[in-house]
Amino acid sequence: MKPFATEELFKLDGDIPLLRAVPYGVQHILAMFVANLAPIVIVAGAAGLGTDQTGSLIQSAMLIAGIGTLIQLFPLGRIGSGLPIVMGISFTFVTVLCGIVATYGYSTAIGAIMVGGIIEGVLGLFAKYWRRIISPIVAAVVVTSIGFSLLGVGATSFGGGSGVPDFGSPQNLALGTVSLVSCLVFQVLAKGKAKQLSVLFGLVIGYVVALFMGAVDFSGFAGMQLFALPQLMPFTPEFNLGAIVSVTLIFLVSATETIGDTSALTMVGLNREVKEKELTGSIACDGFVSSLSACFGCLPITSFSQNVGLVAMTKVVNRRAIATGAVIMVLAAFLPVISVVFSSLPEAVLGGCTIMMFGNIIVSGFQMIARAGFTQRNITIAALSLAVGIGFTQASALFAVFPEIVQSVFAQNCVAVVFLVAVVANLVLPRDAEAGDAPDAAGERGGAASAAAAASVPAAASVSAPDRVPAPSSAPDAEEGELARA
Repeated sequence: MKPFATEELFKLDGDIPLLRAVPYGVQHILAMFVANLAPIVIVAGAAGLGTDQTGSLIQSAMLIAGIGTLIQLFPLGRIGSGLPIVMGISFTFVTVLCGIVATYGYSTAIGAIMVGGIIEGVLGLFAKYWRRIISPIVAAVVVTSIGFSLLGVGATSFGGGSGVPDFGSPQNLALGTVSLVSCLVFQVLAKGKAKQLSVLFGLVIGYVVALFMGAVDFSGFAGMQLFALPQLMPFTPEFNLGAIVSVTLIFLVSATETIGDTSALTMVGLNREVKEKELTGSIACDGFVSSLSACFGCLPITSFSQNVGLVAMTKVVNRRAIATGAVIMVLAAFLPVISVVFSSLPEAVLGGCTIMMFGNIIVSGFQMIARAGFTQRNITIAALSLAVGIGFTQASALFAVFPEIVQSVFAQNCVAVVFLVAVVANLVLPRDAEAGDAPDAAGERGGAASAAAAASVPAAASVSAPDRVPAPSSAPDAEEGELARA
């Protein structure tokens, strides 16, 4: 093979031979492969789609992930960041879409995604005018609420899936447990970037055990073609105002995650702050490609935090290297065998792996809250938004006095409520309590300053900050969660 200077891997446009670039692209595929396809399987299951339809959507998911990544790497006009951001199907939308497909049908979800994606894309082009309202504490509590909202989805999958006659059977619980334990063992024993493959390892082990237990559905393999084109417009979109508003709110949440991922990548991979053009292009790509995804019957797309984490570990930012992985994803979309195998996974196996991923999202949210700083103001925003968002949606009858459109958007959607309350609280609450948060002589933020701010709050305050918290890192730890991303 043609030799090349290793430092070329650490440059955006470094000169690296194509064949030597492939392994670096493949490792990004492996890091996000399961998280890219799992949302499709979960939402398709909630919609009651058959194995053939689910397999077709999985093909589309691989195609859209590859296209979205290529646009991020090599922008089309103002759409795309020009950064090594890997795109994939978002977990952020799973909870709200499961509710929509169960109530209105899959076609209504597709219509909402089309409209919501265009709205996010347009907002992305003008992000400099509004992104300041998405403060770090707002993003942190939203990520935390996403994790909590997904726990029920993961638990349902663990039991075998929604509405199945053998839900919670010993076989399903055994498969879910085997997959979960396999993930945990691999996570503990693996070293370095190999830890990124723990979910993939759990799926493989769970699938093998399911084969021996006779729990794998082979019906999708009958008449399987060697090559097949992803289907364009497999569902006729239907438009429901409540569904559109619900999904659009989650698109704003997704934009928040994309801001964090893009900022983190430039910091850990390029050792600089993100440029305004990169940020707006990244959000625009998030939205417009999600609308394209809906044209293939697929779910919204977003940046993947685990791939930002991979960049943080390897420091490989070469766009050509990452592009090889995107091209492989596009080619894989034309091989039905991949989608058929994945769609034949027993849902309990998927649940055993994804529930661990969802727990990691919650922990990531906690870590983001810590990085934002434990000022009295931040604590109030976090406590209020999480309490109202998660608490009120657990007692959805509280929304009965509101118009039907409000109920359809918020009554079962804790992420939307948390996002709205956090944004309003961030705009309304005075910033006087943060006066002591300026960096001290040592360059720390949060720690002693947070304690000083807390000390200025009257003793009667219902929530108090700890005496001392660790100073949050100035560079976000990009490995934390999927905003999932995944």
